[in-house]
Amino acid sequence: MDPAIAVVPMGLGHLRQVLDLGHQVFDTTTKPYTSWSLTAVAEHLDSADNACWVALDSDRVVGFVLGSMEFEHRDDWGYLEWIAVAPDMQGHGIARRLVNVCSEALFARGARHIVTDVEDRNSASAALMTSSGFVPAATVTLLVRANPDEPTDAAEPTLPPITKRDLVRRGRLSVDHPRR
Repeated sequence: MDPAIAVVPMGLGHLRQVLDLGHQVFDTTTKPYTSWSLTAVAEHLDSADNACWVALDSDRVVGFVLGSMEFEHRDDWGYLEWIAVAPDMQGHGIARRLVNVCSEALFARGARHIVTDVEDRNSASAALMTSSGFVPAATVTLLVRANPDEPTDAAEPTLPPITKRDLVRRGRLSVDHPRR
């Protein structure tokens, strides 16, 4: 854990760097129901949950976590939805600090449980979440049916089975998944 890295509540002044870091780190092609956008960040900033945090190295955002008290129709379950750490800062305990501070904030807001989802090939995030007290609860396989009226491209990759939460409120992304 690098004590020079400050973890502070996310504010409007962090928005551009959080958005840019998400675009750098998240692979939005992994899950087709996933999107990373200004709207995704702004929805979290606009909530009163106090579950959005940034890790700062001086004035540079080197990590962030976005959580909320909105998981499906449960008002007593929190959702740790987005987490990212800059590639050059990974391995310094920043992600763990972000998970812990977000979880503490969600429990303080009344969460009885906190849910997160991790793409099944993202072993680093799965290990982080497991060692942070999360346990597997549901596995869902994404099935895709091609339009028979559309030409097929033999080079088009098929989608692998993926792990996600049991009910998708709307498009989400796996945590801490680097671009390949």
